[in-house]
Amino acid sequence: MPARLTVLAGPTAVGKGTVSADVRDRYPEVWLSVSATTRAPRPGEVDGVHYRFVGTQEFARMVADHELLEWAVVHGRNSYGTPRREVEKRLSTGVPALLEIDLQGARQVRASMPQARFVFLAPPSWDELVRRLVGRGTEDAEERERRLATAQVELAAEAEFDHVIVNDDVHRATDELVRIMGLTPRPVPSE
Repeated sequence: MPARLTVLAGPTAVGKGTVSADVRDRYPEVWLSVSATTRAPRPGEVDGVHYRFVGTQEFARMVADHELLEWAVVHGRNSYGTPRREVEKRLSTGVPALLEIDLQGARQVRASMPQARFVFLAPPSWDELVRRLVGRGTEDAEERERRLATAQVELAAEAEFDHVIVNDDVHRATDELVRIMGLTPRPVPSE
């Protein structure tokens, strides 16, 4: 029986990547989709692990050839998308699959796979979201302003999702996510 896809979305800097990394570390039976993107890697990001970094021409070819389950231009700048074939392959073999994507992508997946679970990751507060974005230190002031404007729109879409998880603690948020996926949470290994 095919597994059910889980889609994790939320505003910029809410911690989607951090929660996904915790899932990757603690729940190896969950397959995490690797999105394609036209943006440059951030420090520490590895091609094929965090993202598949591609040029704009390759991304356009993937769109034209219908190789992406969803795709969007995010923050008015870079393109992101989910390669379709790998998602379908994992689901057909019964492997629990998780997509970590933006709001636009989640809406596209809902249109093509309405049976998926849609989970919104929310910040504890607006001030905390701003603090996380600034603290990340990966965007200049102009990019931060663009991302915060987008985040206000994204936060207003919370009601479109089946579940909402407040990311006030990464391990707790991860446990809530895997519980929604039908898995049993595990203790956090000691560091």
